Amino acid sequence: MSCPIPAAVELVGEKWAFLILRGALNGLQHFEEFQAGLGIARNILSDRLAKLVAGEILERESDPIDRRKVVYSLTPKGEGLLPVVLAMRQWGEEWGYGNMQVELADRRDGKPVRKICVVAHDGRELGLEDLMWVKRGRGSVQEAAE
Repeated sequence: MSCPIPAAVELVGEKWAFLILRGALNGLQHFEEFQAGLGIARNILSDRLAKLVAGEILERESDPIDRRKVVYSLTPKGEGLLPVVLAMRQWGEEWGYGNMQVELADRRDGKPVRKICVVAHDGRELGLEDLMWVKRGRGSVQEAAE
């Protein structure tokens, strides 16, 4: 089976890469902001930022206000990792790895977002016991059992 998890973990699964991603999702853009916010060594930060740019998670451009600086911004591929980061945060909070004083809310109405979960095509929340692997293009239980 060709699984995408090893390649994804190689790109963003390392602690510093994941924390840089979290910082970018929270609006950090400059090298100095990442360094101050994470307490990371300059050489490690430089290496991880380069890796995330090469992996097309972040874009690196000159700062329009100060051409001597660089701005790092999320690509659509990087923004696609929001549910992953949020699920990790929610899991950590649920299992006692921290209890934050802030939570993510919908900008429109200020209400907290729901917990990330696995949802069926019809909107039902699913647990591990409700899941099975089927070949792509085969969606029904009957077809999967053949």
